[in-house]
Amino acid sequence: MSETIMPPVAAKKDTVLEKHGDKRVDPYFWLNNRENPEVINYLKAENEYYQKMTAHTKDFQKELFEEMKGRIKEDDESVPYLYNGYYYNTRFEKGKEYPIYSRKKGSLTAPEEILFDCNELAKGHAYFKLVGLNVSLDNKWVSFATDYVGRRIYTLQIKNLETGAIQPEKIENVTGNCVWANDNKTLFYTTQDAQTLRSDKVFKHVLGQDVSKDVMVYFEKDETFNIGVMKTKSKKFLVIGCSSTLTSEYLYLNAETPEAPFKVFQKRVRGLEYNISHYGSDFYIVTNKDKATNFKVMKTPETATSKENWKDLIPHDEKVLIEGIEIFKDFLVVEERSNGLNKIKIMPWSGKGDYYLPFEIETYSAEVGTNVDFDTDILRYGYQSLATPYSVIDFNMKTKTKEIKKEFEVLGGKFDKNNYKEERVWATAVDGTQVPISLVYRKELKKDGSNPLLQYAYGSYGNSLDPQFDSTILSLLDRGFIYAIAHIRGGEDMGRQWYEDGKLLKKKNTFTDYIDCSKFLIQQKYTSKDHLYAQGGSAGGLLMGAVVNMAPELYNGVIAQVPFVDVITTMLDETIPLTTGEYDEWGNPNDKKYYDYMKSYSPYDNVKAQDYPTMLVTTGLHDSQVQYWEPAKWVAKLRTMKTDNNLLFLDTNMDAGHGGASGRFESLKELAKEFSFLLDLERIDK
Repeated sequence: MSETIMPPVAAKKDTVLEKHGDKRVDPYFWLNNRENPEVINYLKAENEYYQKMTAHTKDFQKELFEEMKGRIKEDDESVPYLYNGYYYNTRFEKGKEYPIYSRKKGSLTAPEEILFDCNELAKGHAYFKLVGLNVSLDNKWVSFATDYVGRRIYTLQIKNLETGAIQPEKIENVTGNCVWANDNKTLFYTTQDAQTLRSDKVFKHVLGQDVSKDVMVYFEKDETFNIGVMKTKSKKFLVIGCSSTLTSEYLYLNAETPEAPFKVFQKRVRGLEYNISHYGSDFYIVTNKDKATNFKVMKTPETATSKENWKDLIPHDEKVLIEGIEIFKDFLVVEERSNGLNKIKIMPWSGKGDYYLPFEIETYSAEVGTNVDFDTDILRYGYQSLATPYSVIDFNMKTKTKEIKKEFEVLGGKFDKNNYKEERVWATAVDGTQVPISLVYRKELKKDGSNPLLQYAYGSYGNSLDPQFDSTILSLLDRGFIYAIAHIRGGEDMGRQWYEDGKLLKKKNTFTDYIDCSKFLIQQKYTSKDHLYAQGGSAGGLLMGAVVNMAPELYNGVIAQVPFVDVITTMLDETIPLTTGEYDEWGNPNDKKYYDYMKSYSPYDNVKAQDYPTMLVTTGLHDSQVQYWEPAKWVAKLRTMKTDNNLLFLDTNMDAGHGGASGRFESLKELAKEFSFLLDLERIDK
């Protein structure tokens, strides 16, 4: 990489931020105004610097893009599923960025009915997203919501599926979450706070009625809660779900009587989490009631829903996390996690012969798929591993036979899963905890410390990082890289306690676990400090920021995508989306105990005069989850503080938000930038 061009330097304009008698001087606070031309000019200057400094990789980026695109079946489609008399399907056409949603009546040989061609809807727009597809019970109406900016603020509309006409009413500032009542004319939908984007209200819209007459049926006043609206699989009840990090509450209403008020299922009790499914005349509840840390399954009649009526169906097991259930006429299917692995348990209602679906390796991911029908013996599930493409499988729970409906194809003629080795290894953390790492690499690789290795992790919100197949990673594996997923604390990979031990005042376990995984991979000669690369996004970007402050010497390069790095300032700003709902995750810095702990690890506050690895930091100008100014401020501060000559890049997508580019191929261009950054550091240029 050339070093002849000088990086931009952001102006210092000190802002003093005071809390609990502690003064923090922030020289780059001014960057938080996207309407300020000086801010836009700085971001553009950083983009220009990045472009010039990586100009020599442009051709290679194009090669990588074409290579990754070449593995994707361009004219692809999902496995259809039958719902209420129609087979629904999502497909892509060659050369097109966006999906086409369609259905067929009664049979797969029936004529195709196009619901939405997103390629048409996206024309002339840099960003496009369609959500909220919900078809009325009479199959005549479909709701849909569109976003043309990337801030996840949608406009809701309704289409007549018989005539193809879109109704005149437009409902602005919605989340995209909506559901029809069984009368085929009443649509319940959720809206969000204009500033924080917290989902906080449920409205009721009657087809053809002026939107100004829509009635608010629920308002969630607690700023730490978000809400959603849905219908039970039985189609009998409409449900409003209210949740914070630690607490749940549901309200329900017979879907035949949308004019009636919703009733509380079980009023919120701090620390009580539950969710509900309905079957027959009973509700089934997955809950942590009675200190069931890993959750259990309970049952209650629909006429008596408060918690004193709940009875144990599947008791708590401290070694097995229950992640969810799927109900069928003759079977209960339970999604479990034990020893860091997904399990799918089949339980006949007859009580005879429970069993698990068999999975043979330790680097796989399995999940229950789309199962909208009660009256069937077929369970649809998905399976994949780090070297095995995603398959959709229909499993007959009575005969125990399976049919692979689809294995996603990897085109290009070069991929053979037998060329790769997958393994799961365990690193010992500083406190003695065993942390699993999933690895994949080409079989001919030798463990001699010379291999480049990309270590990825997330480690927040209880999100587990299951080993999943990603055809784009082949562009690294086939050039000699090892790909590693570190299943660090803060996720729920090893059960609920794994999450509890990586949040609030134990958050630093997330960072030290990652560092200890890196040290283990170096010690075991998978790689070395000169060839180890770190990557994480969003809360995983916070992880990157903490890790480079704590152990910068371990990494040759780091990619931080949309990183959450200015923890205290963001968590003290209640106007920013997500902040108030995050107190149970990070703590509330208005309490000095949490303020002090956050300050001890917040990446922006802990940048110091030391050597840092070469870094690529990415963000989106319209990001509503991690505001663009966090990475911008962080990079500006790193530029003035770091003592090395390693390169530091800030790449801001001026059109997109938190998820990056919206088209299926456009996002590959961003990936090609990231991969070329890593490969360039390894002096690999083809």
